[in-house]
Amino acid sequence: MNKTALLGKTLNELKTIVSELGMPSFTAKQISEWLYKKRAFSIDEMTNISVRNRISLNERYELGRTLPVQTAASTDGTVKYLFKTSGGHFIETVYIPEEDRATLCVSSQVGCKMGCQFCMTGKQGFIAQLTTAEILNQIFSIPEAEKLTNLVFMGMGEPFDNTLPMLQSLEILTADYGYAWSPRRITVSSVGLIPGMKVFLEKSNCHLAISLHSPFAQNRLDLMPIEKSYPLSSVLDELRKHDFSKQRRVSFEYILFEGINDSMRDAVELVKILRGIDCRVNLIRYHTIPGVNLKGSGTEKMTFFRDYLTNNGVTATIRRSRGEDIDAACGMLSTLEKEKKESEV
Repeated sequence: MNKTALLGKTLNELKTIVSELGMPSFTAKQISEWLYKKRAFSIDEMTNISVRNRISLNERYELGRTLPVQTAASTDGTVKYLFKTSGGHFIETVYIPEEDRATLCVSSQVGCKMGCQFCMTGKQGFIAQLTTAEILNQIFSIPEAEKLTNLVFMGMGEPFDNTLPMLQSLEILTADYGYAWSPRRITVSSVGLIPGMKVFLEKSNCHLAISLHSPFAQNRLDLMPIEKSYPLSSVLDELRKHDFSKQRRVSFEYILFEGINDSMRDAVELVKILRGIDCRVNLIRYHTIPGVNLKGSGTEKMTFFRDYLTNNGVTATIRRSRGEDIDAACGMLSTLEKEKKESEV
């Protein structure tokens, strides 16, 4: 019998579970504290719940936490973790320590449907959705869990193609009964899947990051097939309906590719299309991946691009490149593990 994970359940869902099992209603709060405050690994650790009720829980449920199956550590302190999902697939989670923060890059799917030219995860194709438990397990089950200050949903997959489990994980992370984090510590990144983005903007106060990568429609389409279904112009129109001048922030991710999107013409157009949106642009160095004929722009070009944007009213920063010696680009480690598994069949 496959047991259901308790990890990833909201307080209301836990109340339903204990009611169905004939337990006192306060047991739901006790379970949530063991899950999200004390971060238990098993139901048997829940010692303020009666032995009989723990036995009853164990018959149908499991806690749902699993440890990473592989670790790769970079010389710069970045650590990539490989987790195995309940379906036997692999996902990656990256811990990025800095002087004043410790960020975890979280995956939302196994593989991805979006097919971006520059992304190794996209080369895998879509394999499976992650459950809320599998999303949260990445956060709770790394050795550095207690050190985390920020979360970014920028790992494998498109978060707004798995909207409900992603939103449920955000609820638990920010709720008083859960992790009790401020939404300002969490950023969700998307290629601009508008239906999911709209739900997210209505139901969550977490930050939003949009993968932009070119201000010109045809050029962006060459890099990102999503441009055909949800054009960047439509994404920006939707964003203009929301106020990002206060606690919530919107940013744009922009990988600079040599000779593709790093010209003065690109910089001028980027300033033009972002006019009226209170935002920042994160300029990113390209991590090369096998079989893709793209080359990252040099430091001089990145510096020019940043300075032009900033001097023309669009705040821009160059994101520090991390973990290059451990194939930190999303999808590299899991692809290797996937190929290894397939070769053994």
